[in-house]
Amino acid sequence: MKADATHRVWRLGPDIDTDALAPGHAMKHGIDVIATHCLEAVRPEFAREVRPGDVIVAGPNFGIGSSREQAAAVLVHLGVAAVIAPSYSGLFFRNAFNLGLLLLTCAEAESMQDGEQVSLDENGPSVQGADGRVLACEPVPGFLMDMVRAGGLLAQLRQRVEDGHGG
Repeated sequence: MKADATHRVWRLGPDIDTDALAPGHAMKHGIDVIATHCLEAVRPEFAREVRPGDVIVAGPNFGIGSSREQAAAVLVHLGVAAVIAPSYSGLFFRNAFNLGLLLLTCAEAESMQDGEQVSLDENGPSVQGADGRVLACEPVPGFLMDMVRAGGLLAQLRQRVEDGHGG
């Protein structure tokens, strides 16, 4: 992800739970079907209109609820570049990075507006709004950024094996 790329913001509120991301009624299906129901209770148009590279900006406690990894997997499947929020559920946080989804913890996330174009600087890390304001985010440990860049933990381990570095 380059700092010069812009990403459309999908603004959500606080306490977005895993059932909103991957509804229970869809869990008997594969990720393709589950993804069509992502956020339908909160933003019915989301799954239909989200584009690869878009970002979700939410309030505190993003990903609360169950431990279902499909909640993060649908966002990866839909091409979401990052989620930016003040805080996350611990289980969602772990699942997201394991699947290669970048989470940026930003105290001022809720100051971003729906539809706004933002740039991400993963080295800062920071988010820059279209008006030039820069919101600092908490540092992401290098090993987690490596997982995101590799496309998730399994992809990272697969690459290590292929490179002869073991698992």
